[in-house]
Amino acid sequence: MTIAQAKSLPRVAFRTVLISVVVLWAMYFLLASARWEIIGIGHSTEMMVRRGAVVVGGMAVTLVLWAVLRLFDAGAMWKKTTAALVLSLPAALLLAQINTVVFADLNVKMERLINERINKDVGTTDGGNAATSAPHDSDQSGASEAEPNLFPESESMADGQPEEMGFLDSLGSLTDIAFSRYFMMLAWCAIYLALLTGEKARVAERREQEFRNAAKAAELRSLRYQVNPHFLFNTLNSLSSLVLTGKAERAEQMIQTMSRFYRHSLADDPTSDVQLEDEFDLQKLYLEIEAVRFPERLRSNFELPRDLADARVPGMILQPLVENSVKYAVSPVSRPVTITVSAREEFDRLVITVSDDGPGVPETARKGFGIGLANVRDRIEARFGPDVTLESGPVPGGYRTEMRLPLTRNG
Repeated sequence: MTIAQAKSLPRVAFRTVLISVVVLWAMYFLLASARWEIIGIGHSTEMMVRRGAVVVGGMAVTLVLWAVLRLFDAGAMWKKTTAALVLSLPAALLLAQINTVVFADLNVKMERLINERINKDVGTTDGGNAATSAPHDSDQSGASEAEPNLFPESESMADGQPEEMGFLDSLGSLTDIAFSRYFMMLAWCAIYLALLTGEKARVAERREQEFRNAAKAAELRSLRYQVNPHFLFNTLNSLSSLVLTGKAERAEQMIQTMSRFYRHSLADDPTSDVQLEDEFDLQKLYLEIEAVRFPERLRSNFELPRDLADARVPGMILQPLVENSVKYAVSPVSRPVTITVSAREEFDRLVITVSDDGPGVPETARKGFGIGLANVRDRIEARFGPDVTLESGPVPGGYRTEMRLPLTRNG
């Protein structure tokens, strides 16, 4: 695995691991303490102090187990599961040994106390009662919690069994504790693997969203760049016509306005939104360029309410629509034609209209007109999703295109 791959590998945060370990052992502490109180042997304070030491040791062992288990994070699930099964065994044995050491002196103390009670009962009752009292106390002595059976040797010694049997009882008690801790460690490993799987799912989701955003940005950029060459082609044709007809002054005016137009349009990120006021200003510059070609025919009218000036729209989204009006309304006729660009708010929606009082779009030009319209539709759908509408068609006295977008402000 390379360094870059290791850095990108999904990991469970240490804070999350620590919380899971603390919660696990806190639950153990509470349940073991409650069990001890229910049994009612006594010495609760002393037991809780030792139990707290066992919990601290258990947390340390669990964190060491995590440090080793995380080396398998990048492996297949069967590898991680096998590692959990194998690594939990030495951890459980270590926990059992900690438990035995912490409670060793208390076991001796409790053994002495029970033996004293047994001897007292033997001295104050007949043989039959003494025989029945000793097993009763030895049962109570064995009623330990998840810590080792307290004083297991006292049971064997009270019954007159060899000392080796006491050792075997202690070994059996240690084994029982190790088994209980083993399944406790397995439970924590299952929690850790679940957290790791969840983290991997979140990382995959973030990456998918990043790829989706990158694809969306690429689409928006591509659609935006389709506008600039088309506009540049038309304006250069117009400029060429002015030069060929000897209208140098008007050609110079057009060049200066074009410079301002491109300085304004190229200053923004092609994938970002702009204020509606800036978009209107850009279209004013464009119509100033076209007015050089059609000084007697082109009229423009912009209607932007002040409260909508900061509404956000994709940059140059109106360019193809205004350009179509110039091409199909102004250019074919010899009379004055007014192009109107307006905006209004309706039910929290931004409604932008580009209209003209020209002759409309002839059937033979429908295909070319539709290219610009399709570009606008694709861009607003890529930006806002399907929650947009774009309607275009002839109206009494001209032609109108209207788009309805979600009303957003300042980003």
